[in-house]
Amino acid sequence: MGSVIAHGVGQRWTARLAVVAAVGAGVLLLSVAGLRSAGLVAVGLAGLAVSAAAGWWALTRRGAVRGVALVVAGAAPVAVLASYVAARLLWLVLVSLGLWALAAAAGWAALRGDVLPSRAPGRPVPPPERAFLLMNPRSGGGKVGRFGLKEKAEALGAEVLLLDAARHGDIAGLARDALARGADLLGVAGGDGTQALVAAVAAERGVPFVVIPAGTRNHFALDLGLDRDDPSRSLEALTDGMEFRVDLGRVGGRVFVNNASFGAYAEVVQSPAYRDDKVGTVLRLLPDVLTHRHGPRLAVGAGAVAVEGPQAVLVSNNPYRVGDRAGLGRRDRLDGGVLGMVSVRVDSAVEAADLLRGRHAPGLVSLTSGELVVDADQPEVQAGVDGEALTLPTPVHCVSEPGALLVRVPRNRPGVPPARPRLSWRRLWTLAFTTGRAAGPPAAGRVKNARSGGSDHDRSHRGRPEGRGTTRAGRASSRSPVRSGPSAAPPAPSPRPDRHPLSAHRPRYRPWPRAERSGRRRRARRWASAPASRRS
Repeated sequence: MGSVIAHGVGQRWTARLAVVAAVGAGVLLLSVAGLRSAGLVAVGLAGLAVSAAAGWWALTRRGAVRGVALVVAGAAPVAVLASYVAARLLWLVLVSLGLWALAAAAGWAALRGDVLPSRAPGRPVPPPERAFLLMNPRSGGGKVGRFGLKEKAEALGAEVLLLDAARHGDIAGLARDALARGADLLGVAGGDGTQALVAAVAAERGVPFVVIPAGTRNHFALDLGLDRDDPSRSLEALTDGMEFRVDLGRVGGRVFVNNASFGAYAEVVQSPAYRDDKVGTVLRLLPDVLTHRHGPRLAVGAGAVAVEGPQAVLVSNNPYRVGDRAGLGRRDRLDGGVLGMVSVRVDSAVEAADLLRGRHAPGLVSLTSGELVVDADQPEVQAGVDGEALTLPTPVHCVSEPGALLVRVPRNRPGVPPARPRLSWRRLWTLAFTTGRAAGPPAAGRVKNARSGGSDHDRSHRGRPEGRGTTRAGRASSRSPVRSGPSAAPPAPSPRPDRHPLSAHRPRYRPWPRAERSGRRRRARRWASAPASRRS
C-alpha cells in the first residue's frame, strides 16, 4: 500500500511540474515580449510552413527549380533564427521551448500512471513433439549463423532446414511437406515476407507458429513483444512457451502479417534501378509519381468512406499508432479483428504545408475497417506486401481474418511497450490540484485497459464510481446484507479496484438531508443564545 501511495504522490507532483512549466512558458513570453510574443509564434510557424512547401517543390520538380526549392527549405529556418536574434529575443524563444519540452515530458510521465498494467496474453502449453523450422541464412546480414540459431534449435529437438534460393523456391510447399511428415509446429527465422508465407500455411492447417526475428526490421516480432536484439531467445518457445491467437490480413489472396503499401513507395521499389541506386531512383521517379504523371491513380473505399487520388496508401494488419510519433511503426494489439488504413494526398505546396497539422490535416486519412478495396484506373497496380514487391490485378480486396493464426512465444519476453498517452491538460490539472478520489484514474481509461486482462468481476467494477448506477434501496441492501439463517455470516465485501488508494484511509462522508441540517442549525443557534442556566 505504501508503494501505491508513493506512486500517487509522485504522479501528482509530476503533473504539477508539467502545469507549472507550461504556465511559466506562457507567462515568460507575455512578461518579456508582451504583444510581440504573438509575432514570435507567427514567425516560427511561417518558417515551418515555408520549409514544408519548399520540400514539396523539391520532391515534385527537377533541375534548377529543385535546387532553388532546396535552398529555400534550408534558408527558411535560418531566417527565423536571424529574426529572433535581431529582436534580441532568441534567448526567450529557447527558454520558452525548453519549458514547453519539460511540460510535455512531465505531462506524459504523469499520465502514464493512469494506464493500468495489462496482463500478458496467452496460456502455457507443453513443448512440441516435432517442430519444423525454416531458416534463411542470408536474412538480416547473416543472423542465423551469427547467433548459432540452427545448432541451438537442433539441440532442442527441432528439425531445421536452411533455405537456398536456388533450390527452395516454394517456401509454402516446404512447410506443407513438413506437416505431411508429422510436424506439429512451424517456425521461421527470416524476414517478414518469409514469415507471412509460412504463417499462411500454419493458419490453414491450425498448427502453432513460432517467429524468430532474424530479418532486418522484424516488425511482426516487435509487435509480438519478442527480443529483436537476440533472436535466439525466441527458441525458448519450444520449451517454455505461451500460445495466443492473432489476426492475419489478406490482400488479393496473399496473406500478410504487417502491411501492404500502394502508390509512390510501391512504384519506386518496383524499378529495376532501385536496388543499385536508391537515392537517385527516388529523386528521378518521385516527381512523376507524386503528380500522377506516372503510375495509376488510386481510389480507396472502406464502407461509406471513399478516398480519391491518394499518392500513398498503407493497409495494415490492425492499425498503427498514428497520434504517437514516438511509437510510429508499432501496433498496440494484433487481435482487434480490423485493418488499419492510412492514406496521404497532397496536390500542392499549400497542402504539403497543411500536413504539419498532423492527423487534423485534410490530406491525411486514417481509419479502421474489416474490409476495404483499393482500385485504380489501370488493370494492375504495384504493391509492397510485407516488403515483397508484387503486381496485383485491380480492384484489390483487402480483408482481415480475425484470430486466424495461433502464435507460440516464449513465456519470458520483453513485451510490447504501452502507447504514449495523449497529453490532456484538463487531466493534468485534475491530477495536480485535486486530492482524494477525484485525482484517481478516469473511469474510461480503466474500462479501456481492462480488456487486456483481469477477471469478469474486475471488469464489471473498473471505472464504476462507488454508489452510482444503483438505487438508494439497492445501496442500503448492499450495506445491510440479508442473512439466510441465524448462523449465516454476511458475505465478504467485494474488492473495489476503482477506489483511489488515498481514499481508503478516510471515512466516507455522508451529508445529512437538507431539512435535518437546517433544523440542527436552528437548535444550535437557540442553544448558544440561551442563558447558561437554561442550557442542559
